[in-house]
Amino acid sequence: MSLAVANFAFIYRVNTTVTLIVIQLNPRPGKNMATSRPLSVQQRTAESLTRPSIARTARPWTSQPISRTCSGQSTSRPYTAQSRPPTARPQTAASSRYDASYVLAVLEGRGVGREVGIAALDKDTGRGWSSAIVPLSCTHTQLSDCPTYVKTLHQMHLHSPSLVLVPDTFLSQTAAGTLKSSATSLLVQCILEEFEGVPIEPVVRKYWSEGAGLEFVNQLCVEDEERAATLVAVSNKYYALSAASALFKHAEAKLNTRFAAASLRIRYVQVEGTMMIDPETARNLELVGNMASRSRRSTHSLLGVLNHTYTAMAARLLRTTLLAPITTQSAIDARLDVVEELVQTEERYNEVKDALKLLNKMDFDKLISSLIASEARETSSAKTAASRVSQMLNVRAIVRSLPLLAKALEGSRSQLLTIIHEMISDERLERIDMLVSAALNDSAAPQRGGLGAINARVYAVKANYNRLLDVARETYKENVNDIFALCSALSAEHGLPLTLVYQDGAGGFVFSVKKSDVQDELPRGFLNVSQRKGKWVFGSLELTKRNARMKDALDETLILSDRIIQELVAGIVVDIGALYKASEAVALLDMLWSFAHVSILRNYGEDIDMACRLEALTLTMPVRPEFTGTLAIKAGRHPILETVQSAGTVVPNDVYCCDSSCFQIIQGPKYRLIELCSTDPASLTLWSTAGKSTYLRQIGLLTVMAMSGCFVPAEYGSFRTHDALLTRLSNDDDMEKSLSTFANEMASSAMILGIASSNSLILIDELGRGTAPREGVGISHAIAEHLIKLKAFVFFATHFSELVTTLSRQPSVVNLHLSVQRTRQTNANFGMTFQYKIIDGAPEHMEHYGLDLARLADFPDDVLTEARRVSQKLTELEKRKEEDSKTSKIALRTQLTQAYEHSALPDDELLTYISKFQTEIMRVLQETL
Repeated sequence: MSLAVANFAFIYRVNTTVTLIVIQLNPRPGKNMATSRPLSVQQRTAESLTRPSIARTARPWTSQPISRTCSGQSTSRPYTAQSRPPTARPQTAASSRYDASYVLAVLEGRGVGREVGIAALDKDTGRGWSSAIVPLSCTHTQLSDCPTYVKTLHQMHLHSPSLVLVPDTFLSQTAAGTLKSSATSLLVQCILEEFEGVPIEPVVRKYWSEGAGLEFVNQLCVEDEERAATLVAVSNKYYALSAASALFKHAEAKLNTRFAAASLRIRYVQVEGTMMIDPETARNLELVGNMASRSRRSTHSLLGVLNHTYTAMAARLLRTTLLAPITTQSAIDARLDVVEELVQTEERYNEVKDALKLLNKMDFDKLISSLIASEARETSSAKTAASRVSQMLNVRAIVRSLPLLAKALEGSRSQLLTIIHEMISDERLERIDMLVSAALNDSAAPQRGGLGAINARVYAVKANYNRLLDVARETYKENVNDIFALCSALSAEHGLPLTLVYQDGAGGFVFSVKKSDVQDELPRGFLNVSQRKGKWVFGSLELTKRNARMKDALDETLILSDRIIQELVAGIVVDIGALYKASEAVALLDMLWSFAHVSILRNYGEDIDMACRLEALTLTMPVRPEFTGTLAIKAGRHPILETVQSAGTVVPNDVYCCDSSCFQIIQGPKYRLIELCSTDPASLTLWSTAGKSTYLRQIGLLTVMAMSGCFVPAEYGSFRTHDALLTRLSNDDDMEKSLSTFANEMASSAMILGIASSNSLILIDELGRGTAPREGVGISHAIAEHLIKLKAFVFFATHFSELVTTLSRQPSVVNLHLSVQRTRQTNANFGMTFQYKIIDGAPEHMEHYGLDLARLADFPDDVLTEARRVSQKLTELEKRKEEDSKTSKIALRTQLTQAYEHSALPDDELLTYISKFQTEIMRVLQETL
């Protein structure tokens, strides 16, 4: 079993809540990179001569993290020639509901071979800084990065930081010990630019200790078959261990949280097993959020389309999978086997669905964290006790729900389902169930709010298990009966049908009565009268007294119950590894079931007859993607766009790209017309992202879906596993960072050229549009030639028709364009019908189609007339220059031919005669240019 789990560990890896990451940056040429240890004393001395001095005195913890000022200005230093252009915008509409949930500790080496260690800790954001922390597992990774920290920032984006911890020596200090606004570390500056609004808090340098980090790992790593391999793998990860040390110290000092021994799942995972997607690409492709919608719960994103999960950990796993798809083909095939079996086997599909419904909205990760986390400074409170009792009830509910899920997976064909079945059928889960059942009542079940939830906690522990608890519960019962007796007495006294409502915030019970049952006003003696949903809610002095007595008995009951729960936790922690594996297995199964559900719901693979949209659709089996090394998609559809538009209106397109045709130039009209009323030109609207841009985004989204293990909306799909998905799709400027459109273009292009390899997928849309046309053509051509030499799969959408000529000598270049059908020109039609279909070859020349589009947008007639006159004049002038140039070339060629063939002049005089021609030609060129 351990070997099988190890082979498939990368398949079901979840978005773990405590993560240690080691990132190796590209070394400088000629330097030794054999060690990952800190600099020696001699190296530090030599380095101090060439860089500004940094104070290394230990300083106390500060509660003033680095962030943005109230005016919105960045507190980081101004941009200089050495400043790195940002690689992504701040996350706004693209953010997901799981954003800002992690505390990250980041440590960078200062040697020649820089390394970056990251440790991440998820927290319960709903309860603030004093809330329970959610540590589940530690994961060690190591990868090579570029000097712009793109891969480092990518890993940080996967964990959505709400707070970043750095050593205090990374930030400038004044003599008084307060922080200046300028950051001394380039990495810190990059983090400030990338995660705007996320505070950076310094931690005393002495807490960043490799020894302390290794001690934490050795103490907290859960006892299982992978513990020994994990300890060996992390033993030489200096910066990751140091970051982990600072993070756990932060949890103890600031979050008042300490973890039980042998309670964390710590693993070593290779980041090279995932496809790198930079944050700007994730934003432009709308992987986890919609760019247009400000709602964080918008479904118009790839995450929104695919997310039909029942559990919270599956939703987190899906988000991580879309931002970093796996690249190991055996792992992808294993996922696809599961999806295919669920799609083809209706009975298993429904059984898994029914079993997952029992786990709806449950979060194993946070539940496990509540078991292993304890307060560093113990405080006995009824609120904490009530929370622990509810968590133990949830643990039992989960453990008892897993056998139904295991039964649904019996007899599965796919190997991955078999492994999941074994993981959720662990005998240790039965021991946990028996241990909990021995102390808790079988009838006690978790409930949400009200008196039922309170009674479930009070009577969770079996009777006669603890005599003091029995006495406290009897006292609580008597006090509750007294309150109900008071309600009956007051109802009889005043002739009102009073009812009792339990409210946690009100400190106990309150009276309630419908407005229709009160004729004039409430009798005297009632306090704190308020109106809620057609009812009067109020209390009384006697009710307040009885609530206080009831509350004291309730608190005593919960505190006594908590002591029993803590004894149960001590026994459960021994088998905590089984809960970890069950959480991973359920998360993966839930995500793959969601993939199968979407495949059936969206009819991925349906054959849509575009000529007969009103006829019944012919449905076929959903398309399972293949991985052959060639990108070949037949009738592929945009997965997000088809959820927005009505069924059958999305035009499918084919894609074919291989090593012999790896660079594809896409041209054609940029605009799409959506005709709402064919007789009214004013009802036509322009949509600028449904032509070439939609085609490029469709390729990227389908690739992400296929590498995530999901079926794709197409009739056939063949893909290649890519190490990176790089795009330059946005043409926006950035006023906040003083970056023009062209500056943003160049920053994105530089990032692509620095990271791209022969195994990358690159999507570029309208490069060079932010500068002069000639410069844009030159830059586009130079970048295109560099990418052609890399032999990466490149889809290059452009409006520069000159590139077709300049790149024609490259054998791997393929020209494509969007088809346009010419029609008769009318008031509502300027003579073109966009087919939105990609076809081979360069497009035919269409003069002034932009002016025709402007006419349909209700431009004033005089403006259009003047624009057309100037455009035609410039066109005629350009044609005349070309004709004059051709005439001059012919005349020059004639004169030179005559002089060479018929001249009787001596050689010296002939040379002088030709020199005059050269001088005259140079003069004309200088005057012309």
